[in-house]
Amino acid sequence: MGLLDKIRNEFIDIIEWVDDTKDTIVWKFPRYQNEIKMGAQLTVREGQAAVFMNEGRIADVFHSGRYELSTQNMPIMTTLQGWKYGFNSPFKADVFFVSLRQFVNQKWGTSNPIMLRDAEFGPVRLRAFGNYAFSMKDPGLFIKTIAATNPTFTVDDINEQLKNIAVSRGMDAIAESKIPVLDLASNYDEVSKLIQEKIAPEFEEIGLTLNKFLIENVSLPDEVEKVLDKRSSMGIVGDLGAYAQYQAANSMEKAAENPSGGGLMGAGMGAGLGMGMAGNMGNVFQERKFDGNPSTTPPAAAAMPPPLPTQLAYYVAVNNKQEGPFDINQLRSMVTAGSLTSSTLVWKTGLANWIAADQTADLANLFHQTPPPIPGV
Repeated sequence: MGLLDKIRNEFIDIIEWVDDTKDTIVWKFPRYQNEIKMGAQLTVREGQAAVFMNEGRIADVFHSGRYELSTQNMPIMTTLQGWKYGFNSPFKADVFFVSLRQFVNQKWGTSNPIMLRDAEFGPVRLRAFGNYAFSMKDPGLFIKTIAATNPTFTVDDINEQLKNIAVSRGMDAIAESKIPVLDLASNYDEVSKLIQEKIAPEFEEIGLTLNKFLIENVSLPDEVEKVLDKRSSMGIVGDLGAYAQYQAANSMEKAAENPSGGGLMGAGMGAGLGMGMAGNMGNVFQERKFDGNPSTTPPAAAAMPPPLPTQLAYYVAVNNKQEGPFDINQLRSMVTAGSLTSSTLVWKTGLANWIAADQTADLANLFHQTPPPIPGV
């Protein structure tokens, strides 16, 4: 620095910051030997704050406006410097300008899938990403806890820490919400609000405000999504027999557009295969009934054994609590043991309400099984 620059900067008359960047949070005002002239003009623009630091300690904080520095508007600095009277001599202080603007579209996302437990799929691995916005709430606290004496502090210097907070606390909030994986897409707003409420206090601990937190996407691993796609496709197809006939009809239509004989042959083959497939699927999916007459019984039904009889099962009300289901042998044992009486309420599939046990045809006989008289007695 030349002699003229030293002389020019020795006594600073104007202190201001014209921010031409989009990511600077803190900027230290440069000066020669930290000397500021009492009575200097301080200009703080909208969206800024000026923080004066004396020997490493936060002193006065100025918000938007134009100030002429004096002992009257610098009470903390005056106390720290021990000025009992209004001196006009230069004083030394660090001046940091802090941006109060909102820093938007800050990206967050999981670098690796996070393991969660889902009610439908069990343990699953999820990826999530989105964006958030923050702004300065307490300039002095931020400089004291984060920026320190760095001459320039940008979003990149703290973005990694904020992103880690968002991911770790955000995925924890998703797990606590108990929202099924397949329903997350319809609940992004609700989950985003939960995450914002969870991590906002940690932003405030370092002097920041979390203005917005958004989830853009939550996704499953590729292999799981492929399985879900197949499952969805099967649901869309619906009636496989009708679908096969539709495919056969499409084959015939395309073959008819081909005037060559091969096209007509292909149409016949396509129709035959389609009708055969439809017939086979109809045999599989269509309910077949056996009327007892071998001559009218379809071959597929004749080859299939009859269904197993349905096991009788009742639920029993014990101490106003539902227990069961119990089969007939268990119920017989309960009658013998005295835990099931004729007035005990029971229920099975098909009943509209709970009824007394002796009012059911299945259980009434259990309470009236008295042996016949002994012969000759």
